[in-house]
Amino acid sequence: MTTVERFLGFEVTDIRFPTSRWLDGSDAMNPEPDYSAAYLTLRTSRGAVGYGFTFTVGRGNDVQAAAIRAFEPLVQGLEVEATLADLGGMARRLYEDAQLRWLGPMKGAIHMAVGAITNAMWDMRARRVGVPVWRLLSELPPAELVSLVDFRYLDDVLTREEALDILTAAEAGRAERTAAVLGDGIAAYTSSPGWLGYDDDKLVRLCREAASDGFRQVKLKVGGSIEEDVRRVALATKAVGPDVHIALDANQRWGVGEAIAWMRELASFEPYWIEEPTSPDDIFGHRAIREAVAPIRVATGEHMHNAVMAKQFLRHGAIDVLQIDACRVSGVSENIAMLLLAAKFNVPVCPHAGGVGLCELVQHLAIFDVIAVSGRPDNRAVEYVSHLHEHMADPVTIGGGRYRAPSAPGFSAEILPSSIEQFAFVGH
Repeated sequence: MTTVERFLGFEVTDIRFPTSRWLDGSDAMNPEPDYSAAYLTLRTSRGAVGYGFTFTVGRGNDVQAAAIRAFEPLVQGLEVEATLADLGGMARRLYEDAQLRWLGPMKGAIHMAVGAITNAMWDMRARRVGVPVWRLLSELPPAELVSLVDFRYLDDVLTREEALDILTAAEAGRAERTAAVLGDGIAAYTSSPGWLGYDDDKLVRLCREAASDGFRQVKLKVGGSIEEDVRRVALATKAVGPDVHIALDANQRWGVGEAIAWMRELASFEPYWIEEPTSPDDIFGHRAIREAVAPIRVATGEHMHNAVMAKQFLRHGAIDVLQIDACRVSGVSENIAMLLLAAKFNVPVCPHAGGVGLCELVQHLAIFDVIAVSGRPDNRAVEYVSHLHEHMADPVTIGGGRYRAPSAPGFSAEILPSSIEQFAFVGH
């Protein structure tokens, strides 16, 4: 008699990289971050494996790791094939747990834990069929993609039928767009030159290098002081030249009125967008800012709790650019919902990817979006940072300012065992 393959217990590791030593990742709200991962290794009784994680900036990573472990009793012992065949349903069962959802619901560490678990399952599913996640998703029929989405709180704005129409309309060009992505990749922009803690010489040098490397957009952190921001943006603008956009990121630093006033001081530099100008929960605040600073775009999404918030930002015209994050929501299925919402409102998706492993994961979702959802490679770019890729088993490949499509099976989520051993956090 054949033994049914089942999930074993969780292996969760608190991994912290000392990025604060070099002020990599520094911004107005996070001056000395230590980029970290609450990292899950998911195994089965037959030796299959999947990797997932969620991202933090140091203290509290232990809380995030504990949140992942809290779901272990709900996964351990489940039949693998049935679970992997219904990962939309799996996500719903986890975030609807009658007790754990009280700590959310659908937000914060608990919701992000669901994302780590379901992303590990997507990694496992793609490994089992020998393809990267972007290809797995891009080759699924529209009806199966729609079945992954929980429409319960979304269908007043996006119905199941509308989602199916969006995906069906994109089917016609899938093969051509896949070939184009395999040949030329997808556009990236870089945040590496613009961390707030970098001195002027490093800022200018990295901006020049970014332009030379083919990036057509560079992002700078702002929000320290208006005088410093004006000076730094002027230096960056001169360094990259007229053919490279400068985007700005306040990391939620300002109130609404403060954001409007601050951006009017920076408007002469014609920034491409202002990212997270105020609280990530303030939908109408973002809309007020957008109306006041136009034609400067307003972008947000890396701290967007769930697809319901994406629905509200989009339906109320509060943003020009949606920035999904591979680890902030409950995983692939909820990100598909957000991509569909953005496609309905014709808002470009430019994913957030500033943290450890985030570039590796979100490139799959961005490629899937271009191939099978929006069909638009022309008005979007994926964030890229240059640090910590050496710790990933399948690191991103960048060339000419573009992401090259990953070819290894899975979600590119595995962290090297040597890096886990070196940077596992074992005390306070």
